[in-house]
Amino acid sequence: MKNNPAYLIVLLCLFCNSINAQKKTSRDSLFNETELLKHLKSLSSDSFEGRRTGTKGASKTKDYIINQFHALKVSPLGDDYKQSFSFFYRSKRYNAVNVLGLIKGTELPNEYVVISAHYDHEGIKQGEIYNGADDNASGLCALFSFAEYFKNNPPKHSVILAAFDAEELGLQGSKHFVKSTLVPSKDIVVNLNMDMISRSDKNKLFAVGTAFNKSLKHIILNFKHSEKIKLSSGHDGFDGLQNWTYSSDHASFYKKGIPFLYFGVDDHEDYHEPTDDYENIHPKFYVESVKTIISVFEKVDYSVISR
Repeated sequence: MKNNPAYLIVLLCLFCNSINAQKKTSRDSLFNETELLKHLKSLSSDSFEGRRTGTKGASKTKDYIINQFHALKVSPLGDDYKQSFSFFYRSKRYNAVNVLGLIKGTELPNEYVVISAHYDHEGIKQGEIYNGADDNASGLCALFSFAEYFKNNPPKHSVILAAFDAEELGLQGSKHFVKSTLVPSKDIVVNLNMDMISRSDKNKLFAVGTAFNKSLKHIILNFKHSEKIKLSSGHDGFDGLQNWTYSSDHASFYKKGIPFLYFGVDDHEDYHEPTDDYENIHPKFYVESVKTIISVFEKVDYSVISR
C-alpha cells in the first residue's frame, strides 16, 4: 500500500494543506488585533484632547508612545526616544517632539527603512475636541503592531519606527528628522508612511509613490495578499486623481530623493471634523489594512530599492 501512487498523492496533498494552514495561521497572527483596536480607541478618546502639538494632550500621547515602544522592546534611535525641536508656524513658536525607535537589522544594520506616522492632530477648537481617530491615531497605532511583529520577525534592514509630531502644522516633524544628523539620508532606503488607514467604504487602500520608483511599482503591481481589501497605486499626480505626493510626512523624504510609499484612504465626511471618532472607523478594514502594509514591508525588506 505504501507504494500505491494514489496513496502518495493523498499524502502529498495533506502535507501541502498542512503547510498552507500553518502559513495562514502565521499570517493571521502577525500582531494582537484586539490590542491594536484598544490603542486606537484610547488615543482617539477625549482624554488626549486631540493631540495638538505643544499641548498637554500631545505630551500625554508622547509618553504613551514611549511606554509602548519600551514594552515592545523597541530601542531608542538616539540617546533616548525623544527628538525635540521648535519651529514657527503662522508667527507662533511651537515646541515639538518626535518619538523615534529602532529595530536593528539582521543583515543590513546600516541601511534603514523608516516606517512613519504622525501622532498630532487638530486639538480643541471652539470647545470641540478633534480626536482624529483615522487622522492619524490609526497610523500611529499601526507602529505598535509593527513593533509587535518584529519581535518574532526580525527585519533584514534596520527599521526606524518614527512617530512624527506637527504634521498638521506643515510636516514639521518629518522635515526636522530628514534635516537632522541622526541618520544620513543616503542610508535611508525607503520611507513607508501611514496616514489615515482605518476606514473605507470601498475597502480600498492606496499606495502612493510607485510612479517615482520602478522597484516599488513592481512590488505593488505584483502584490497579492487579501481578498478583504484592495491595495491600489495612484494619487501620484499622473492619473487624474487628487495628488497626494505632498499630503503627509512622506513629502519630506521625497524632497530628499528618498523613495517612499504612502498608505492612506480617500477623504471621508469626518476628515478634519470633530466627528473623526473611534466609533466611525471600520475595524475589520483597519486590521486588514495593517496586515497588508506589513506584507508590503516584507517584500520591501527583501528587495533592492534603487533610487
